[in-house]
Amino acid sequence: MKYKDYYAILGVARDAKLDAIKKAYRKLAHKYHPDVSKDADGEAKFKEIGEAYATLKDAEKRAAYDQLGRHAPGEDFRPPPDWGSPGGPGGQSEFDGVDLSDLFAHFGGGRPRGAGPAGPAGHQGGGQRHGPIPIPGEDYDVRADVSIEDSYHGMVMELALNMPEFDAEGYVRRVPRNIKARIPKGATDGQRLRLRGKGGRGFNGGPDGDLYLNIALKPHALYRASGHDLYLDLPLTPWEAVLGASVEVPTPGGAVQMKIPPGTQAGQKLRLAKRGLPKPHEGEGDLYAMVQIAVPAKASEQEQALYRQLAADSAFAPRSHLTGAAA
Repeated sequence: MKYKDYYAILGVARDAKLDAIKKAYRKLAHKYHPDVSKDADGEAKFKEIGEAYATLKDAEKRAAYDQLGRHAPGEDFRPPPDWGSPGGPGGQSEFDGVDLSDLFAHFGGGRPRGAGPAGPAGHQGGGQRHGPIPIPGEDYDVRADVSIEDSYHGMVMELALNMPEFDAEGYVRRVPRNIKARIPKGATDGQRLRLRGKGGRGFNGGPDGDLYLNIALKPHALYRASGHDLYLDLPLTPWEAVLGASVEVPTPGGAVQMKIPPGTQAGQKLRLAKRGLPKPHEGEGDLYAMVQIAVPAKASEQEQALYRQLAADSAFAPRSHLTGAAA
């Protein structure tokens, strides 16, 4: 018989865990399903993928397959005389004219039968027709745009999706689905939330896939988010920065009073502890006010007079360090 490298067919290592084998199979089965794939050899690849999976997912079959050793794909070989489990194929004459897929399709159940027509979409292999192999539903990713206020309080989001699914005949159809998803408090930009069983429907009794929500925080008029911390620009008048003040600052949980220390500088970062977004288990992020010194775009005559008096009386020289710097 000719050797088939089931591990290479699924693109996994020979020591791959069952989860990795299932994941590889799920991805390839959807890629090459005859109702989806435009590949000229898609149907043949689909059957080959199913054949490999049917063997490697079964611990007994996989162990027997590994006993065959390594061979080049397509190489003619014979299993050793003592190959297989009790009650299964064992004599060399039993392997004459047998396809490897037939061998494992009937493994443990007696002598393999001769090649027959390929089964429907779920049957993989060249032997007699068997029941369809379950195909897990596909996982999908969707973007979820969330406001900072909704992240702060948490929310239930309703998603209207058109998701591809296999119907009873094995054909792919776009099916509208309305899904409600709970967005937890403190959801952050770039976070990925998993909704188990809300992805593509399984086929032939396979489990449904998962739906992943990729959180994207909407741009906000006031806040910028960095993880669970928030930043906002805080304009101060020159006298508030020089003399100090108590000013009202908005936060997602409501406005609070912030103390501005005398001599506050432009660009200085003032911290309001625990006024950011909630953290998953306990606590909150912080809110940082980024100080900006604001001046009136058009000063009245009285304001101009006061500023001229300040300019005349003040000894403040903010550019003194620049003197001679270019020399």
